[in-house]
Amino acid sequence: MIVRIRASAICGSDVHGMDGSTGRRIPPIVMGHEAAGEIVETGSAVRLFKAGDRVTFDSTEYCGTCFHCRRGEVNLCDNRMVLGVSCADYRRDGSFAEYLAVPERILYAMPAALDFAAASLAEPTAVAAHAAAITPMAMGDSTAVIGSGLIGLLLIQILRAHSPGLVLALDTDPERRAAALAAGASVALDPADSASHGRILELTEGRGVDRSFEAVGSSAPIATAIAATRKGGSVTLIGNLSPRVELPLQSVVTRQISLFGSCAMAGEYPLVLRLLASGKIRSDSIISAKAPLSEGAEWFARLYAREKGLLKVVLEP
Repeated sequence: MIVRIRASAICGSDVHGMDGSTGRRIPPIVMGHEAAGEIVETGSAVRLFKAGDRVTFDSTEYCGTCFHCRRGEVNLCDNRMVLGVSCADYRRDGSFAEYLAVPERILYAMPAALDFAAASLAEPTAVAAHAAAITPMAMGDSTAVIGSGLIGLLLIQILRAHSPGLVLALDTDPERRAAALAAGASVALDPADSASHGRILELTEGRGVDRSFEAVGSSAPIATAIAATRKGGSVTLIGNLSPRVELPLQSVVTRQISLFGSCAMAGEYPLVLRLLASGKIRSDSIISAKAPLSEGAEWFARLYAREKGLLKVVLEP
């Protein structure tokens, strides 16, 4: 079906893809995968949607028939393509455009209370929710979120919405630590401060947190996550900044820490759309600016320069 794009947010992977560093935005490509809009045309086989419906959609176009899809692991589809990505295996144009053709199986209806800009956040929110969903947490478990960028802040709000337990935030940037506290973190610490580890132990009866989430994707934050976690706990890796990292192997093995890799999302859209519509995920705290698609190059440049105060920019065709 054809969706008229009304809002498409700029992802950090798009910004890094622009300079060629990821190898996953090989020109020519129309980028963009965090979006929402309205259906303007449907194919003859479409059954659940009609023209005029307001929708958002999964960033992963999965086949629905392979081994993993049949198990509900659509994020691991053997034939997956990510919207707005071109790599050695495929090229799939994305949502920085006026219109986009997408299959019915990746569409989700927008709640009436949600506007298009807020709905464009469903994709990164689902990434954060999937990380929480695959982590074996019990109610009241203490958690640590390493990295208070977009995914980290969304994850803090998800954890806070579902558990009364301790939620620690660790980030070297004081502004991001403040944002983490505003998002619902119990305490925000600087991992570069030598006193922070002692503070973590103090808050967790000398053990460390039950579950850590690493939302950066490089060696130092991963080491921080492992050090913050108690014996027998777990670390869920979400960040994907570096293709290879150093791992404190002996600490993982001798303290029996479980490592989980979290990829994209697999069915979390209905949950996150409810959280966004109810205000439990505050889109206004995430969206820094809205701008016409025609100004996209300027906003890409500002994000690439890591301009202070910019977290999420939504482009509106």
